[in-house]
Amino acid sequence: MRRKKINTGIFLIFLTVFITACGKNVLFTDSADIPDKTWKLTNIPEFRYNSADTTGKTDISFIIRTGSDFPYRNIFLFVTAISPDGRSLTDTLEYDLADGKGRWYGKGSGDVHELRLPWRSNVYFPLNGEYVFRIQHGMRSTDLRGVYDIGLRIEKITI
Repeated sequence: MRRKKINTGIFLIFLTVFITACGKNVLFTDSADIPDKTWKLTNIPEFRYNSADTTGKTDISFIIRTGSDFPYRNIFLFVTAISPDGRSLTDTLEYDLADGKGRWYGKGSGDVHELRLPWRSNVYFPLNGEYVFRIQHGMRSTDLRGVYDIGLRIEKITI
């Protein structure tokens, strides 16, 4: 019986160390408030991230907070990333924010719904310096109501 308790204890210690050793560290997180909860097509939030690590892998995602008055169940985003040497990458992205019955994904309380939108995984920043990220909505409505804020999150993957 005593041996079984020791083995269980060792297993639990190993499991705890393994779980805490593998994970993600937040390198950058920032958000831009959307004035009057209406994201205008001309409002292009910009985020600046200074990278000092050229070897670590990261995951990049967006965080969006919408209200119940957001009129769609999906969103299109135009994302531009500019590296320190001026090279740029532009993506057109579509994310579902709610299911077919109108139930919002993510977490929420009251009127506010927050959802993490994964963009790129296992990304290296090959140059030290400032990276600029610009996010523009790509919806047909030029004034997109029901958006509280949009943010950028960069996490280092640790093993």
